[in-house]
Amino acid sequence: MSRLSLLNSPLLLGFDQFERTLERVTKASAEGYPPYNIERLGEDRLRITLAVAGFAMTELEVLLEDNQLTVRGRQQDETDRVYLHRGIAARQFQRSFVLAEGIEIVGAVLDKGLLNIDFMRPKPQRSVRSIKISTADHDDAQTIEVDQVPESQRPSGMAQQERNQ
Repeated sequence: MSRLSLLNSPLLLGFDQFERTLERVTKASAEGYPPYNIERLGEDRLRITLAVAGFAMTELEVLLEDNQLTVRGRQQDETDRVYLHRGIAARQFQRSFVLAEGIEIVGAVLDKGLLNIDFMRPKPQRSVRSIKISTADHDDAQTIEVDQVPESQRPSGMAQQERNQ
């Protein structure tokens, strides 16, 4: 049975990676432990805070692979203790977050049972290129020049639309 693609329009070329990312996000959202917050610290800074009470720094691992941030915690069961009641179990967890392209991890800090992971989102650089067009026999190559128009000279809707992208 074939899978129906959400992005199968012929006008959406090269979005197969985006579709795989959506699938990873859907799988990752089913996790429930540990609880976390995501905050905006400024225009280009973010922070994920995970509640990891009881975990030492040596029991935590933060990995970034292919724009997927994975935080793992592994606690060892202490066999030398005798519990009369055990309400706090030693448990393991893995929490994943899919990051946008270009997001950079600034650092991670464990403080009072909270693991703070800070991110920076660099401002996108806009570029304009000229694309060479040649004939099938490669004799007379022509170039289409694409000029960058200053924002002040653009139609008002165009400048606002580019700022929103």
